[in-house]
Amino acid sequence: MDKSSPVLVSGGTGYVASWIIHDLLKAGYHVRTSVRDKSNITKYQHLLNIEAETEGTLEVFEADLLQRNAFIKPVDGCEVVFHTASPFKVGSVKNAYRDLVEPALKGTENVLNAALQEASVRRVVLTSSVVSVFGDAIEINDTPQHKFTEENWNRTNTESYQPYNYSKTIAEKKAWEIAKLQEQWQLVVINPGFVMGPSLTARKDSTSIDFMINLTGGKFKTGVPDFYYGVVDVRDVAQAHIKAAFNPETSGRHLLVNETISILDFAAIIRSEFPELPLPKRLVPKHLFYLLGPLMGFSWKYIKNNWGIKYAFDNSYSKSDLGIKYRKIKDTLTDHVNQLKRDHLI
Repeated sequence: MDKSSPVLVSGGTGYVASWIIHDLLKAGYHVRTSVRDKSNITKYQHLLNIEAETEGTLEVFEADLLQRNAFIKPVDGCEVVFHTASPFKVGSVKNAYRDLVEPALKGTENVLNAALQEASVRRVVLTSSVVSVFGDAIEINDTPQHKFTEENWNRTNTESYQPYNYSKTIAEKKAWEIAKLQEQWQLVVINPGFVMGPSLTARKDSTSIDFMINLTGGKFKTGVPDFYYGVVDVRDVAQAHIKAAFNPETSGRHLLVNETISILDFAAIIRSEFPELPLPKRLVPKHLFYLLGPLMGFSWKYIKNNWGIKYAFDNSYSKSDLGIKYRKIKDTLTDHVNQLKRDHLI
């Protein structure tokens, strides 16, 4: 691909998108990105700083995911479109359809329809999630080899139960639906787990970063629930997107998970490098969490279907098709904590 030809990364101020843009600019690409409010430069100043220090060039467009034709101009002339923009909120939300489902679904439709109208587009890379693959940990019991694979789909979450997971699932399904009706461009999907690792900004409005701040800041010092998460480094996620975009042999969905660990495992790994932090050392009793969980956004159904159930993913396709070599989880978490300390967030 001609590096002077633009590539679009939607939602450029996001945690993952920022790293994708960082790597593209470092490689000398002409990058376009979309933001909701172009006048709020502080939200994307870090991207301008990266551009100033790299060989690539950056264009910033104002585009609203919910506006039908908002991405026509940003997509114009692009060969590759990365669609990363989608709200990430877990726990309680006031209006699941307005805050999660509508922007995820309509945003995907609007970006991909813009790609359909631009003859230059050859590939679309969609940021989905492992939550499009499964809804609750208990579903691991129904998998043939006790591992989730790209063949699995989330069929249990709804707008009223785990609406974020539901929003990602229907958005990815809509993307595949649109892709199969045309032959102009190829759709490749990245399904990351719980994304960890250093952020390129000091912002706190990310679920991943908020989790780390709370964990290392003492909020859970008295104990944590017995939940497990499939973890992946944000820098590996960015590289997976880029490899999916520019390697013509890649195709399909890609589960991007390094390893599944518990919240208590998180704390133990971090404690080995930062013993001074007020990290938890024990689990909250299950019966007590049934009382406390709903106040934190965890329903009884969620607790029942996820408590103490360790699940696994088959990440072999991400390794073979994308050539991903996963960073060690200890390095991911250590780098993340060092970034939070550097930015005075903990």
